[in-house]
Amino acid sequence: MHKRSEVKLFLQSCGMDHESIDMEQSCKTFIEEMGKGLEGQKSSLKMLPTYITVDGELPLQEPVIVMDAGGTNFRTAVVHFNKEIKPIMEDYRLHPMPGTQGEISKEEFFATIAGYIKPVLNKSQKIGFCFSYPTEILPNKDGILLQFSKEVEVKDLVGELIGDGLLKTLRGMGCDADKKIVLLNDTVATLLGGKAVHMDRAFESYIGFILGTGTNTCYIEENCNIKKAHDLLPQDGSTIINIESGGYDKIPQGLMDEEFDKETANPGTYKFEKMMAGKYQGGLLLKVLKKAAGDGLFSAQFADKINCIDYIDTKDVNEFLYYPYSENVLSKCCSEEKDYFTLFYIIDEIVERAAKLAAINLSSIILKMGKGKNPCKPVCITAEGTTFYKFKLFKNKLEYYIKTFLNDEKQSYCEFIKAENATLIGAAIAGLLN
Repeated sequence: MHKRSEVKLFLQSCGMDHESIDMEQSCKTFIEEMGKGLEGQKSSLKMLPTYITVDGELPLQEPVIVMDAGGTNFRTAVVHFNKEIKPIMEDYRLHPMPGTQGEISKEEFFATIAGYIKPVLNKSQKIGFCFSYPTEILPNKDGILLQFSKEVEVKDLVGELIGDGLLKTLRGMGCDADKKIVLLNDTVATLLGGKAVHMDRAFESYIGFILGTGTNTCYIEENCNIKKAHDLLPQDGSTIINIESGGYDKIPQGLMDEEFDKETANPGTYKFEKMMAGKYQGGLLLKVLKKAAGDGLFSAQFADKINCIDYIDTKDVNEFLYYPYSENVLSKCCSEEKDYFTLFYIIDEIVERAAKLAAINLSSIILKMGKGKNPCKPVCITAEGTTFYKFKLFKNKLEYYIKTFLNDEKQSYCEFIKAENATLIGAAIAGLLN
Protein backbone atom coordinates (compact mmCIF):
# COMPACT_ATOMS: atom_id res chain seq x y z
CA MET A 1 0.00 0.00 0.00
CA HIS A 2 1.26 3.50 -0.83
CA LYS A 3 2.47 5.34 2.26
CA ARG A 4 0.14 8.31 1.75
CA SER A 5 -2.88 5.99 1.78
CA GLU A 6 -1.55 4.34 4.91
CA VAL A 7 -1.20 7.75 6.61
CA LYS A 8 -4.76 8.69 5.65
CA LEU A 9 -6.15 5.40 7.00
CA PHE A 10 -4.19 5.84 10.23
CA LEU A 11 -5.52 9.40 10.76
CA GLN A 12 -9.09 8.29 9.96
CA SER A 13 -8.82 5.53 12.56
CA CYS A 14 -7.84 8.16 15.18
CA GLY A 15 -10.42 10.76 14.08
CA MET A 16 -7.60 13.14 13.11
CA ASP A 17 -8.30 13.35 9.37
CA HIS A 18 -9.60 16.40 7.52
CA GLU A 19 -11.86 14.55 5.04
CA SER A 20 -14.47 13.75 7.68
CA ILE A 21 -15.03 17.48 8.37
CA ASP A 22 -17.95 18.67 6.25
CA MET A 23 -17.63 22.37 5.30
CA GLU A 24 -21.34 22.99 4.73
CA GLN A 25 -22.52 21.40 7.98
CA SER A 26 -19.64 22.83 10.00
CA CYS A 27 -20.41 26.39 8.84
CA LYS A 28 -24.11 25.90 9.62
CA THR A 29 -23.25 24.81 13.18
CA PHE A 30 -20.73 27.64 13.64
CA ILE A 31 -23.32 30.23 12.53
CA GLU A 32 -25.92 28.75 14.91
CA GLU A 33 -23.40 29.03 17.74
CA MET A 34 -22.72 32.67 16.78
CA GLY A 35 -26.46 33.39 16.95
CA LYS A 36 -26.79 31.81 20.39
CA GLY A 37 -23.83 33.83 21.66
CA LEU A 38 -25.36 37.10 20.39
CA GLU A 39 -28.64 36.32 22.13
CA GLY A 40 -26.96 35.50 25.45
CA GLN A 41 -27.78 31.79 25.28
CA LYS A 42 -25.29 29.07 26.24
CA SER A 43 -22.67 28.97 23.50
CA SER A 44 -19.00 28.06 23.10
CA LEU A 45 -18.62 31.33 21.16
CA LYS A 46 -18.64 34.19 23.65
CA MET A 47 -19.59 36.83 20.99
CA LEU A 48 -18.40 39.70 23.19
CA PRO A 49 -19.60 43.22 22.27
CA THR A 50 -16.55 45.51 22.26
CA TYR A 51 -18.51 48.81 22.39
CA ILE A 52 -16.05 49.91 19.71
CA THR A 53 -17.27 51.22 16.40
CA VAL A 54 -15.37 51.74 13.14
CA ASP A 55 -17.07 55.10 12.52
CA GLY A 56 -15.78 58.57 13.38
CA GLU A 57 -13.14 61.02 12.20
CA LEU A 58 -9.60 60.49 13.49
CA PRO A 59 -8.05 63.43 15.35
CA LEU A 60 -4.78 64.22 13.54
CA GLN A 61 -1.43 65.02 15.19
CA GLU A 62 -2.76 63.89 18.61
CA PRO A 63 -0.49 61.34 20.36
CA VAL A 64 -1.87 58.27 22.12
CA ILE A 65 0.02 55.72 24.25
CA VAL A 66 -0.44 52.19 22.92
CA MET A 67 0.22 48.78 24.47
CA ASP A 68 -0.07 45.32 22.99
CA ALA A 69 -0.17 42.28 25.31
CA GLY A 70 0.38 39.28 23.03
CA GLY A 71 1.03 35.57 23.50
CA THR A 72 4.82 36.01 23.74
CA ASN A 73 5.66 39.72 23.71
CA PHE A 74 4.39 42.94 25.29
CA ARG A 75 4.88 45.99 23.06
CA THR A 76 4.61 49.68 23.90
CA ALA A 77 4.75 52.80 21.71
CA VAL A 78 3.35 56.29 21.17
CA VAL A 79 1.36 56.81 17.95
CA HIS A 80 -0.11 59.82 16.15
CA PHE A 81 -1.67 60.23 12.70
CA ASN A 82 -0.20 62.89 10.41
CA LYS A 83 -2.08 65.17 7.97
CA GLU A 84 -2.08 62.37 5.36
CA ILE A 85 -3.79 60.11 7.98
CA LYS A 86 -0.67 57.94 8.09
CA PRO A 87 0.30 56.46 11.48
CA ILE A 88 3.61 57.66 12.94
CA MET A 89 5.06 55.40 15.64
CA GLU A 90 7.61 56.54 18.21
CA ASP A 91 9.16 55.19 21.45
CA TYR A 92 8.61 51.60 20.33
CA ARG A 93 9.74 48.97 22.86
CA LEU A 94 9.48 45.17 22.96
CA HIS A 95 9.22 43.38 26.33
CA PRO A 96 8.43 39.83 27.51
CA MET A 97 4.75 39.12 28.18
CA PRO A 98 4.35 38.85 31.98
CA GLY A 99 3.19 35.38 33.06
CA THR A 100 4.85 33.46 30.21
CA GLN A 101 7.91 32.46 32.27
CA GLY A 102 5.95 30.80 35.08
CA GLU A 103 3.06 31.82 37.33
CA ILE A 104 3.12 35.35 38.80
CA SER A 105 0.73 37.28 41.06
CA LYS A 106 -1.71 39.88 39.73
CA GLU A 107 0.27 42.54 41.64
CA GLU A 108 3.45 41.51 39.79
CA PHE A 109 1.51 41.51 36.52
CA PHE A 110 0.29 45.10 36.88
CA ALA A 111 3.61 46.33 38.32
CA THR A 112 5.50 44.88 35.35
CA ILE A 113 3.19 46.58 32.82
CA ALA A 114 3.31 49.86 34.76
CA GLY A 115 7.11 49.70 34.55
CA TYR A 116 6.90 49.16 30.79
CA ILE A 117 4.82 52.31 30.12
CA LYS A 118 6.26 54.57 32.82
CA PRO A 119 8.82 56.17 30.44
CA VAL A 120 6.06 57.45 28.07
CA LEU A 121 3.30 58.27 30.56
CA ASN A 122 3.76 62.03 30.05
CA LYS A 123 3.16 61.79 26.27
CA SER A 124 -0.67 61.51 26.35
CA GLN A 125 -3.73 61.25 28.57
CA LYS A 126 -5.16 58.54 26.27
CA ILE A 127 -4.12 54.87 26.25
CA GLY A 128 -5.16 52.23 23.72
CA PHE A 129 -4.53 48.83 25.30
CA CYS A 130 -4.63 45.82 22.99
CA PHE A 131 -5.18 42.86 25.35
CA SER A 132 -5.13 39.50 23.57
CA TYR A 133 -7.09 37.39 26.06
CA PRO A 134 -10.80 36.60 26.58
CA THR A 135 -12.12 39.77 28.20
CA GLU A 136 -15.62 41.13 28.69
CA ILE A 137 -15.47 44.75 27.53
CA LEU A 138 -17.71 47.13 29.47
CA PRO A 139 -19.52 50.21 28.10
CA ASN A 140 -16.80 52.40 29.72
CA LYS A 141 -14.24 50.51 27.54
CA ASP A 142 -12.49 48.83 30.48
CA GLY A 143 -12.58 45.03 30.58
CA ILE A 144 -12.93 42.09 32.97
CA LEU A 145 -10.59 39.15 32.29
CA LEU A 146 -12.64 35.99 31.68
CA GLN A 147 -9.72 33.56 31.43
CA PHE A 148 -6.17 33.29 30.22
CA SER A 149 -5.19 31.25 27.18
CA LYS A 150 -1.87 30.69 25.34
CA GLU A 151 -0.34 29.20 28.51
CA VAL A 152 -0.05 32.57 30.33
CA GLU A 153 -0.29 32.10 34.11
CA VAL A 154 -1.25 34.96 36.45
CA LYS A 155 -2.77 34.15 39.83
CA ASP A 156 -6.14 35.68 40.83
CA LEU A 157 -6.45 37.98 37.78
CA VAL A 158 -9.57 36.32 36.33
CA GLY A 159 -12.62 38.49 37.13
CA GLU A 160 -10.50 41.63 37.63
CA LEU A 161 -10.74 44.96 35.76
CA ILE A 162 -7.60 45.28 33.65
CA GLY A 163 -7.55 49.03 32.96
CA ASP A 164 -8.59 49.94 36.50
CA GLY A 165 -5.98 47.59 37.99
CA LEU A 166 -3.23 49.20 35.91
CA LEU A 167 -4.26 52.76 36.81
CA LYS A 168 -4.39 51.87 40.53
CA THR A 169 -0.89 50.39 40.29
CA LEU A 170 0.42 53.52 38.54
CA ARG A 171 -1.19 55.67 41.25
CA GLY A 172 0.47 53.54 43.92
CA MET A 173 3.84 54.13 42.22
CA GLY A 174 3.29 57.91 42.42
CA CYS A 175 2.71 58.27 38.66
CA ASP A 176 0.17 60.40 36.80
CA ALA A 177 -2.77 58.00 36.52
CA ASP A 178 -5.30 60.50 35.17
CA LYS A 179 -5.65 58.52 31.95
CA LYS A 180 -8.49 57.24 29.79
CA ILE A 181 -7.81 53.58 28.90
CA VAL A 182 -9.63 51.88 26.02
CA LEU A 183 -9.22 48.11 26.22
CA LEU A 184 -9.62 46.05 23.08
CA ASN A 185 -8.77 42.57 21.84
CA ASP A 186 -5.86 42.05 19.43
CA THR A 187 -8.29 40.82 16.81
CA VAL A 188 -10.32 44.04 17.08
CA ALA A 189 -7.11 46.08 16.88
CA THR A 190 -6.14 44.12 13.76
CA LEU A 191 -9.49 44.89 12.11
CA LEU A 192 -9.13 48.62 12.88
CA GLY A 193 -5.49 48.67 11.77
CA GLY A 194 -6.35 47.04 8.44
CA LYS A 195 -9.18 49.49 7.80
CA ALA A 196 -6.87 52.44 8.54
CA VAL A 197 -4.17 51.25 6.15
CA HIS A 198 -6.62 50.64 3.27
CA MET A 199 -9.05 53.55 3.51
CA ASP A 200 -8.79 54.06 -0.28
CA ARG A 201 -10.08 50.53 -1.07
CA ALA A 202 -13.70 49.47 -1.66
CA PHE A 203 -14.54 46.80 0.93
CA GLU A 204 -18.09 45.94 2.00
CA SER A 205 -17.11 44.95 5.53
CA TYR A 206 -14.15 43.99 7.72
CA ILE A 207 -12.91 40.97 9.70
CA GLY A 208 -9.92 40.77 12.02
CA PHE A 209 -8.24 37.35 12.02
CA ILE A 210 -5.39 36.24 14.28
CA LEU A 211 -3.55 32.99 13.76
CA GLY A 212 -0.29 33.04 15.65
CA THR A 213 0.36 31.69 19.13
CA GLY A 214 -3.44 31.50 19.50
CA THR A 215 -6.37 32.22 17.22
CA ASN A 216 -9.41 34.50 17.22
CA THR A 217 -11.70 36.45 14.90
CA CYS A 218 -13.88 39.55 15.09
CA TYR A 219 -16.31 41.23 12.72
CA ILE A 220 -18.80 44.11 12.50
CA GLU A 221 -22.35 43.25 13.60
CA GLU A 222 -25.53 45.33 13.36
CA ASN A 223 -26.61 46.48 16.82
CA CYS A 224 -30.14 45.16 16.24
CA ASN A 225 -28.73 41.60 16.13
CA ILE A 226 -26.83 41.87 19.45
CA LYS A 227 -29.84 40.84 21.53
CA LYS A 228 -27.91 40.37 24.78
CA ALA A 229 -26.53 43.94 24.83
CA HIS A 230 -29.60 45.86 25.97
CA ASP A 231 -27.75 49.19 25.88
CA LEU A 232 -26.78 48.66 22.21
CA LEU A 233 -30.05 47.11 20.98
CA PRO A 234 -32.04 50.36 20.59
CA GLN A 235 -29.14 52.20 18.91
CA ASP A 236 -28.72 52.41 15.15
CA GLY A 237 -25.39 51.41 13.71
CA SER A 238 -22.97 48.59 14.35
CA THR A 239 -20.40 47.34 16.83
CA ILE A 240 -17.32 45.16 16.53
CA ILE A 241 -17.95 41.71 18.03
CA ASN A 242 -15.06 39.73 19.49
CA ILE A 243 -16.10 36.16 18.71
CA GLU A 244 -13.46 34.37 20.85
CA SER A 245 -13.51 31.72 18.15
CA GLY A 246 -10.65 29.77 19.74
CA GLY A 247 -13.19 28.54 22.29
CA TYR A 248 -15.47 26.91 19.68
CA ASP A 249 -16.19 23.31 20.73
CA LYS A 250 -18.54 21.89 18.10
CA ILE A 251 -15.85 20.36 15.85
CA PRO A 252 -15.39 16.65 16.67
CA GLN A 253 -12.05 15.99 18.32
CA GLY A 254 -9.73 13.14 17.49
CA LEU A 255 -7.99 10.74 19.86
CA MET A 256 -4.74 12.77 20.01
CA ASP A 257 -6.65 16.07 20.34
CA GLU A 258 -8.23 14.73 23.53
CA GLU A 259 -4.97 13.31 24.90
CA PHE A 260 -3.06 16.52 24.13
CA ASP A 261 -5.78 18.74 25.63
CA LYS A 262 -5.38 17.03 29.02
CA GLU A 263 -1.72 18.11 29.17
CA THR A 264 -2.31 21.82 28.46
CA ALA A 265 -2.55 24.57 31.11
CA ASN A 266 -6.32 24.90 30.55
CA PRO A 267 -7.73 21.42 29.73
CA GLY A 268 -11.27 21.26 28.35
CA THR A 269 -11.23 24.84 27.03
CA TYR A 270 -10.20 26.49 23.75
CA LYS A 271 -10.39 23.20 21.87
CA PHE A 272 -10.64 24.88 18.44
CA GLU A 273 -7.49 26.91 19.16
CA LYS A 274 -5.60 23.77 20.17
CA MET A 275 -6.40 22.15 16.80
CA MET A 276 -4.90 24.96 14.71
CA ALA A 277 -2.84 27.62 16.53
CA GLY A 278 0.95 27.88 16.67
CA LYS A 279 1.27 27.35 20.40
CA TYR A 280 -0.18 23.85 20.06
CA GLN A 281 0.66 22.47 16.59
CA GLY A 282 4.05 21.10 17.68
CA GLY A 283 2.77 19.37 20.81
CA LEU A 284 -0.26 17.95 19.02
CA LEU A 285 1.87 16.66 16.15
CA LEU A 286 4.26 14.95 18.57
CA LYS A 287 1.29 12.98 19.98
CA VAL A 288 0.28 11.95 16.45
CA LEU A 289 3.84 10.92 15.51
CA LYS A 290 4.29 8.78 18.64
CA LYS A 291 0.98 7.00 17.95
CA ALA A 292 1.93 6.51 14.28
CA ALA A 293 5.31 5.11 15.32
CA GLY A 294 3.58 2.75 17.75
CA ASP A 295 1.32 1.59 14.92
CA GLY A 296 4.31 0.73 12.74
CA LEU A 297 4.15 3.57 10.19
CA PHE A 298 7.83 4.45 10.79
CA SER A 299 11.07 2.48 11.06
CA ALA A 300 12.01 1.01 14.45
CA GLN A 301 14.87 3.55 14.71
CA PHE A 302 12.44 6.47 14.16
CA ALA A 303 10.09 5.04 16.79
CA ASP A 304 12.93 4.80 19.34
CA LYS A 305 14.06 8.38 18.71
CA ILE A 306 10.62 10.04 18.62
CA ASN A 307 9.66 8.34 21.90
CA CYS A 308 12.66 9.98 23.61
CA ILE A 309 11.44 13.48 22.66
CA ASP A 310 9.29 15.25 25.24
CA TYR A 311 8.62 18.49 23.37
CA ILE A 312 8.62 20.01 19.90
CA ASP A 313 7.17 23.37 18.88
CA THR A 314 5.74 24.70 15.64
CA LYS A 315 9.14 26.19 14.70
CA ASP A 316 10.61 22.67 14.73
CA VAL A 317 7.85 21.47 12.40
CA ASN A 318 8.39 24.44 10.08
CA GLU A 319 12.13 23.84 10.05
CA PHE A 320 11.58 20.27 8.91
CA LEU A 321 9.23 21.43 6.12
CA TYR A 322 11.78 23.93 4.82
CA TYR A 323 14.96 21.94 5.50
CA PRO A 324 13.99 18.24 5.78
CA TYR A 325 17.57 16.99 5.38
CA SER A 326 19.19 19.34 7.92
CA GLU A 327 20.03 18.67 11.56
CA ASN A 328 16.68 19.69 13.04
CA VAL A 329 14.99 17.67 15.79
CA LEU A 330 12.52 15.86 13.48
CA SER A 331 15.01 15.16 10.68
CA LYS A 332 17.35 13.52 13.18
CA CYS A 333 14.64 10.94 13.91
CA CYS A 334 14.54 9.78 10.27
CA SER A 335 16.83 6.86 9.53
CA GLU A 336 15.55 5.90 6.05
CA GLU A 337 13.78 7.56 3.14
CA LYS A 338 10.33 6.20 3.99
CA ASP A 339 10.54 7.99 7.37
CA TYR A 340 10.88 11.35 5.60
CA PHE A 341 7.90 10.56 3.35
CA THR A 342 5.67 9.44 6.23
CA LEU A 343 6.69 12.38 8.40
CA PHE A 344 5.91 14.87 5.63
CA TYR A 345 2.55 13.24 4.84
CA ILE A 346 1.43 13.33 8.49
CA ILE A 347 2.44 17.01 8.89
CA ASP A 348 0.74 17.85 5.59
CA GLU A 349 -2.53 16.22 6.69
CA ILE A 350 -2.54 17.91 10.13
CA VAL A 351 -1.85 21.32 8.52
CA GLU A 352 -4.62 20.61 5.98
CA ARG A 353 -7.06 20.05 8.83
CA ALA A 354 -5.98 23.29 10.53
CA ALA A 355 -6.47 25.24 7.27
CA LYS A 356 -9.93 23.72 6.79
CA LEU A 357 -10.92 24.74 10.34
CA ALA A 358 -9.72 28.31 9.71
CA ALA A 359 -11.74 28.37 6.47
CA ILE A 360 -14.86 27.21 8.36
CA ASN A 361 -14.37 30.01 10.89
CA LEU A 362 -13.94 32.77 8.27
CA SER A 363 -16.58 31.46 5.84
CA SER A 364 -19.15 31.24 8.65
CA ILE A 365 -18.64 34.91 9.57
CA ILE A 366 -18.97 36.09 5.96
CA LEU A 367 -22.09 33.97 5.39
CA LYS A 368 -23.59 35.19 8.70
CA MET A 369 -22.98 38.84 7.68
CA GLY A 370 -24.38 38.24 4.20
CA LYS A 371 -21.59 40.45 2.82
CA GLY A 372 -19.09 40.08 -0.02
CA LYS A 373 -21.57 39.03 -2.70
CA ASN A 374 -20.12 41.67 -5.03
CA PRO A 375 -16.61 40.50 -6.03
CA CYS A 376 -15.65 44.17 -6.59
CA LYS A 377 -16.48 44.92 -2.92
CA PRO A 378 -15.17 41.89 -1.03
CA VAL A 379 -14.95 41.50 2.73
CA CYS A 380 -11.54 42.66 3.94
CA ILE A 381 -9.82 40.14 6.24
CA THR A 382 -6.86 41.69 7.99
CA ALA A 383 -4.74 38.73 9.04
CA GLU A 384 -2.06 38.75 11.70
CA GLY A 385 0.14 36.05 13.19
CA THR A 386 3.23 34.00 12.46
CA THR A 387 1.29 30.78 11.90
CA PHE A 388 -0.75 32.45 9.15
CA TYR A 389 2.22 34.02 7.37
CA LYS A 390 5.19 31.79 8.15
CA PHE A 391 3.93 28.23 8.67
CA LYS A 392 4.77 26.47 5.42
CA LEU A 393 1.80 24.84 3.59
CA PHE A 394 -0.88 26.60 5.68
CA LYS A 395 -1.81 29.72 3.70
CA ASN A 396 -2.12 27.94 0.32
CA LYS A 397 -4.40 25.33 1.85
CA LEU A 398 -6.60 27.98 3.50
CA GLU A 399 -6.92 29.85 0.19
CA TYR A 400 -7.91 26.59 -1.53
CA TYR A 401 -10.88 26.11 0.83
CA ILE A 402 -11.87 29.78 0.56
CA LYS A 403 -11.90 29.48 -3.24
CA THR A 404 -13.64 26.14 -3.61
CA PHE A 405 -16.23 26.64 -0.84
CA LEU A 406 -16.77 30.35 -0.26
CA ASN A 407 -16.14 31.69 -3.78
CA ASP A 408 -17.26 28.83 -6.03
CA GLU A 409 -20.10 27.33 -3.96
CA LYS A 410 -21.38 30.35 -2.03
CA GLN A 411 -20.51 33.17 -4.48
CA SER A 412 -19.10 35.21 -1.61
CA TYR A 413 -15.76 36.99 -1.77
CA CYS A 414 -13.06 38.15 0.60
CA GLU A 415 -9.51 39.42 0.39
CA PHE A 416 -6.69 38.81 2.85
CA ILE A 417 -4.57 41.87 3.61
CA LYS A 418 -1.55 42.49 5.81
CA ALA A 419 -1.15 45.74 7.72
CA GLU A 420 2.21 46.49 9.33
CA ASN A 421 1.87 46.85 13.10
CA ALA A 422 -1.90 46.43 12.76
CA THR A 423 -2.51 45.76 16.45
CA LEU A 424 -0.64 48.85 17.65
CA ILE A 425 -2.24 51.09 15.00
CA GLY A 426 -5.67 49.63 15.79
CA ALA A 427 -5.11 50.25 19.50
CA ALA A 428 -4.20 53.86 18.65
CA ILE A 429 -7.43 54.32 16.63
CA ALA A 430 -9.51 52.84 19.47
CA GLY A 431 -7.76 55.05 22.02
CA LEU A 432 -8.34 58.18 19.94
CA LEU A 433 -11.90 57.52 18.70
CA ASN A 434 -13.50 55.77 21.65
